[in-house]
Amino acid sequence: MKPLQGKVAIVTGASSPVGIGAAVARRLAASGAKLLLVADDSPEAVAKECAGLLGDAGGVVPLTVDLGDADAVLAMVAEAEKRFGRIDLLVNNAAIRLNRTFGEFTAAEFDKAVAVNLRAPFLASQAVLPSMRRQGGGRIVHVASQLGSVAYQTRTIYGMTKAALIHLAKSMALELARENIQVNTVSPGPIATQPLLDRARDQPEESARRMDYVPMGRFGRPEEIGEVVHWLLTTDASFLTGQDLIVDGGYTIH
Repeated sequence: MKPLQGKVAIVTGASSPVGIGAAVARRLAASGAKLLLVADDSPEAVAKECAGLLGDAGGVVPLTVDLGDADAVLAMVAEAEKRFGRIDLLVNNAAIRLNRTFGEFTAAEFDKAVAVNLRAPFLASQAVLPSMRRQGGGRIVHVASQLGSVAYQTRTIYGMTKAALIHLAKSMALELARENIQVNTVSPGPIATQPLLDRARDQPEESARRMDYVPMGRFGRPEEIGEVVHWLLTTDASFLTGQDLIVDGGYTIH
């Protein structure tokens, strides 16, 4: 029996085929999980691929959602319960990254980033609790960032929201531990998703400089993050909660 057979997961930010959300979704589908895949832009292609891995055409539901809209976030969770009757796993992966020199951000950009990167995971996590409690437990993973632990130029708002997300996981884990709900974060370093690939093409010198700072000498692959998220959602190490797993090729160790 596959480790996630009979389980239902919500994964946000799952539209780009080369993104972390898609990699997480594929890994969970391969382990037997039914999926609600959420993105602000056409998650259908990834959903079709995951349905093939799952072997169930109706077991993967794509949903286009503006995660900056609080009501839409709550409706997303309600849709998962309506379609599948339960929610076992939540992966809050969607995020907005704005690259600006400090002093150039607008109030609207700040509000949008906080809404998607922090408010949406907060609201979604609260909304899945009734289902998880009925089932006697569940697991939640926030995809944060190494930039929640270290600073990097032009990433002030992004890093701020990711640091807050790491703290949110700790607070949630503290309050939910006795209800068998584990909450952890995964903090990727530089991963070869589309934005990084675009920067490597457009700004090769900056990209090379950043790669040089990674002891492994390369950027990570989305599938490597998918493996860590999958492990957190399936591991028998059930004493693990409130932790931030930094997966960055050693970037933050020096």
